[in-house]
Amino acid sequence: MDMLTLSHVSKRFGANQVIDDLNFKVPAHSIYGFIGQNGAGKTTTMKMILGLLKADSGDIFVNGEKVCYGQNRTNRYIGYLPDVPEFYSYMAPMEYLALCGEITGMKKTLIRKRSMELLELVGLEKSDKRIQGFSRGMKQRLGIAQALLNSPKLLICDEPTSALDPLGRKEILDILLAVREHTTVVFSTHILSDVEKTCDEIGLLHEGKVALHGTIEEIRQIRKSDGFEAEFRNPADSEKALRIWAGGERKGKNLIFFAKQDEKDMASAMQGMSKTGIYPLRMEMREPTLEALFMEVVGR
Repeated sequence: MDMLTLSHVSKRFGANQVIDDLNFKVPAHSIYGFIGQNGAGKTTTMKMILGLLKADSGDIFVNGEKVCYGQNRTNRYIGYLPDVPEFYSYMAPMEYLALCGEITGMKKTLIRKRSMELLELVGLEKSDKRIQGFSRGMKQRLGIAQALLNSPKLLICDEPTSALDPLGRKEILDILLAVREHTTVVFSTHILSDVEKTCDEIGLLHEGKVALHGTIEEIRQIRKSDGFEAEFRNPADSEKALRIWAGGERKGKNLIFFAKQDEKDMASAMQGMSKTGIYPLRMEMREPTLEALFMEVVGR
C-alpha cells in the first residue's frame, strides 16, 4: 500500500512555477528521501501535503484520503518536523510533550507512556533541563519525539539533519531508521550521503518535477559507472598515462581518474599503456555516486 501519493500537483507563486505536474508515491513503512537543490520546492511540497498551502492543480492522498487545503482531517495520520522547530524554551522535555499531547486530545496516561518511550528513543530520557539549554541536535531529537507522539502513519521531516555536525546527523538518521517499522518516513535534504545511508527510495526534485525516482540501486543502474581509476608505481608513469589516454584527471601523484568511461574503455587503456611499457599497480571501475547523478541531472 502507498502511504502518500501526489498526482499531477502544480503550484505557482506569481510568475514562478515552483511545482510543475509533480507525481510520486511513497510505499508504507519505507524511508523516502526527497532531495533537490535549495529552493527546488521541497518545503512547498511538504506544506501542500500538510494542507497548509493550496495546490493550483492535482491531488494529494495520505493513507488513501484526499488532502484538502484548510482542513486538517488527513493530518491525524501525520507527524511533522519543520526545518527549524520552535519550542517553549522555559519547559523541560516531558512538560513540552505533555502540552502537545493535551492539545491533540490524548489521554494523560497515554501521553506519559508515549513521552517516556519517545524520550528514550531519541536519547533524552535523562535530560530534565529546560529546552533553552539544548543544542541544535537535542532540539531536533525532541522535535522528532513530538512528531511521533500520536503514533502517526506518516512522519514528514524537513531538512532534519541540516546544520548538524556528523555525530548529530548520525543520531537523527539512526532514529529515522529505528521508527521505520512503525511508520512511513519522508524527509527532505540536500545532504546526499544521508540519503544513501538510510533511504529505501528517493525522488530528485528538479524544475518542479521528479527528475529521478526509485531505489538507490535502480538509480545507479541508470549509469553503470562513473569511470575508472588507475594507480601507478611512480609519478613518471602516471604522467605518461595521461598523454597516452585522453580524458584523465590527476587525483594524486600516482592516481589518475578517467571520468565517464566504461569497461571497454578501461580495457583499451590498459592495452595502450602496456604497449608502451606502463603497468598500473591497480585499475578498477568506480561505481556511480548519487552526487554524480545529481550533478548530471541539475546540469552542473
